[in-house]
Amino acid sequence: MPAQNTYNNPILAGFYPDPSICKADGSYYMVNSTFAYFPGIPIFKSDDLVNWKQIGNVLDRPEQLDLDKLEVSRGVFAPAIRYHKGMYYVTCTIVGGKNNFIVSSAKPEGPWSNPVWIPEVEGIDPSMFFDTDGKAYIIYNSNPPENKSLYDGHRTIKIYEFDIHNLKVEGEEKILINGGTDISKEPIWIEGPHIFKKNGYYYLIAAEGGTAEEHSEVVFRSKNILGPYKSYDKNPILTQRHLSEDRKSPITSTGHADFIETDTGEWYGVFLGCRPYEENYFNTGRETFMAPVKWENDWPTFDLGGDFVKYNYTTPSNVINESKGFQYSGNFSFKENFDRLDLGHNWLFLRTPKEKWFEIKKGLIEIETRPESCSEKGNPSFLGHRQQHSKGSVTVRMKFTTEKENEKSGLVVFQNESHYYYLCKSVKNKIPILQLFRSSETTITEIVSMPIFSKNYLKLKVIANNDGYDFLYAEDQEDWKLLKSGIDAKFVSTKEAGGFVGTIYGMYTTSLGHKSNNSAVFDWFEYKGNDEIYIKEK
Repeated sequence: MPAQNTYNNPILAGFYPDPSICKADGSYYMVNSTFAYFPGIPIFKSDDLVNWKQIGNVLDRPEQLDLDKLEVSRGVFAPAIRYHKGMYYVTCTIVGGKNNFIVSSAKPEGPWSNPVWIPEVEGIDPSMFFDTDGKAYIIYNSNPPENKSLYDGHRTIKIYEFDIHNLKVEGEEKILINGGTDISKEPIWIEGPHIFKKNGYYYLIAAEGGTAEEHSEVVFRSKNILGPYKSYDKNPILTQRHLSEDRKSPITSTGHADFIETDTGEWYGVFLGCRPYEENYFNTGRETFMAPVKWENDWPTFDLGGDFVKYNYTTPSNVINESKGFQYSGNFSFKENFDRLDLGHNWLFLRTPKEKWFEIKKGLIEIETRPESCSEKGNPSFLGHRQQHSKGSVTVRMKFTTEKENEKSGLVVFQNESHYYYLCKSVKNKIPILQLFRSSETTITEIVSMPIFSKNYLKLKVIANNDGYDFLYAEDQEDWKLLKSGIDAKFVSTKEAGGFVGTIYGMYTTSLGHKSNNSAVFDWFEYKGNDEIYIKEK
């Protein structure tokens, strides 16, 4: 018999956390969190659950999303997408902003409406449910009863009936889940809830245990939408917290799931997970994985084929062919030549750009050198792409000249405001130099510098090798030269830096607080991913 086809996990590599999925007209649509990056909430389409293409961003206009002054791990938390009678709906939370909102569109690629705020929904992770009787509901993580915590991390899942025509809540909120699966055991951070209906039961799935190594997914069910809900006696239905920390090629922190049924009756769950290169250090952020779901005695559970979440599972029966577009799983490479007038959907800004400070023309992108810095909470001249592999490289070809020591341009390896590396061209004592900086809570410190002599294009490269980065450069057509090797990658890992995002490779130019009329020109941006797990499987 021929070998069955398999797909690679994660299905979305790199910083694509908190997946939510829906089905409409034979296609699947998925969204993810973006925190303080703009545009907000990427939306992906697939016809077979395996080959995904980003078709847009839900929050792609500045008037939809104000991220000003927010730390990078605040902002857009845990969107949920649902389809109902010809309309797509996304509910989400802006942490540090106006909190919970709903947007809608007749087309998944957009344009999407401006947010309609739902102030009555206090908490995070709102999700819509449309019942067969025509009623709509919104469920969400919220405060404990009477806002009195019995222990640290005590939360609830609450529900409101929702007027989908006027986009507002109706009646009074009701608590569906208090604490979690068993409040006597003090479960923490019940969140990311979704409700679906099957065989006369309402199923409520939710994350529990926090989003780190103790993360899990649990399920409850009821014959009534408003409860009471019974916890499955085999909960959690997904976790990796009980496994040996020294297992080979681990996938950790699994949870925050959403379920989907295919047209052929197969069930799958998408969920977030992490791929550490050592202990629980990872720079790729929380990623989107997928695994089969099976049903036993009218209860769903993940069918992992053992305890471990695997890097490969059998494809659904409706997979048509392999993707020929932008890849998101396995090892892949791409080169951005800036040969179109608009940016691809994969590019990220730090916070909302209030003005246009770049221009694409003749196969080049020119970026204005502005006072804003990555160390601050504004919108710097930063254009980033996710680090999607623990091993790989990113390379740019850049032209930049300056006579001012405060003006710099190059490649940044960015995790948050106080955890990044910056490989840049500048000037010192009137001599052009290449510098490598490491950030801190209050400043940036030069690690190494090197005089450079070319006034033409300069190539910059960062090579990722799990827990280390190498920084290289090449003048004009010369060979690559090593500036510094073995720079600590853990410094920009989620575990050390904290927060909920992944590392971003960015083209970045700044005048460090001073007014500037300068600019940097980038000819191309090339990314290569080469993780060992996929090499071994080939």
